[in-house]
Amino acid sequence: MPLFDLPVADLRRYTPAVAEPADFDDFWSATLAETRGHALAPVFEPVDIGLELVEVFDVTFAGWAGEPVRGWFLVPAGRPGPLPCVVQFQGYGGGRGLPHQWLYWANAGYAHLFMDTRGQGSGWSVGHTPDPAGSAPAHPGFMTRGIEDPETYYYRRVFADAVRAVEAARAHPRVDPERVAVTGVSQGGGITIAVSGLVPDVAAAMPDVPFLCDFRRAIEITPKDPYPEIVRYLTVQRDKVEAVMRTLSYFDGVSFARRAAAPALFSVGLMDMVCPPSTVYAAFNSYAGTDKSIIEYPFNDHEGGGAFQEREQLNWLRARKPAEGTSAP
Repeated sequence: MPLFDLPVADLRRYTPAVAEPADFDDFWSATLAETRGHALAPVFEPVDIGLELVEVFDVTFAGWAGEPVRGWFLVPAGRPGPLPCVVQFQGYGGGRGLPHQWLYWANAGYAHLFMDTRGQGSGWSVGHTPDPAGSAPAHPGFMTRGIEDPETYYYRRVFADAVRAVEAARAHPRVDPERVAVTGVSQGGGITIAVSGLVPDVAAAMPDVPFLCDFRRAIEITPKDPYPEIVRYLTVQRDKVEAVMRTLSYFDGVSFARRAAAPALFSVGLMDMVCPPSTVYAAFNSYAGTDKSIIEYPFNDHEGGGAFQEREQLNWLRARKPAEGTSAP
């Protein structure tokens, strides 16, 4: 896969003028207020999967509209806490999978909540959370569900669920609520940026090759799904361009990054055809937190750093110096 985006020097200073609606903050304040109008009601049901060094819990909590969202919660066996916690979000098309797939953070001494993504989980990793909301006609996939109006757009529900996942993790007695970090790959990275902008006191953010950033550029330059779902929708719905762009302006990772303050570790694959590097740098360069860094993988596509990036994340988290009066994540 050749380099296809901006030269690296230009990427490192790329800061697009992403349009932002005047009522962006009001929209998200109202969304979260409506979501929090339902009791969180987190349930952590112990599950025996035959592992001795990790305790596993099947998690359910109330997300958008009070609808149940599933997840897995893992903690090191015999560690009473309170523990630092990593809340993780899944990539596009995947669900929460099976709990033995998520042993990394618990084995490093962290509590770990892995959130299922509503309606997904049949693309490549099993999921268990339905999305009861319907939508107007949409292209197959998730990118255009309800896309004619920000009130009905699919990612409004997902981002609200993700904020509640952080709240559910903080509600568990084994978790130190001041030491909750968020992370995810691709779609999970985009959700991570959104949560960082919506929950100002998360301890750290680790968006890995993040999706859902700089929408306009992404749909104009990449031929690889999922962004082209929007292109194919507009190929048919020719009169919906203005409405679609207006909706997407409420969900762009660049706007959430402008509001984020937590220490952040990004990653980018410079040959990434799914999430073009310029769109990742659009969010990174706009990220308001001053303690931020990005790791470039020059010869990688959307797989990014893979296990190398996981190693970097663990080392980075452990090296964070705590703010005054708090503990390091």
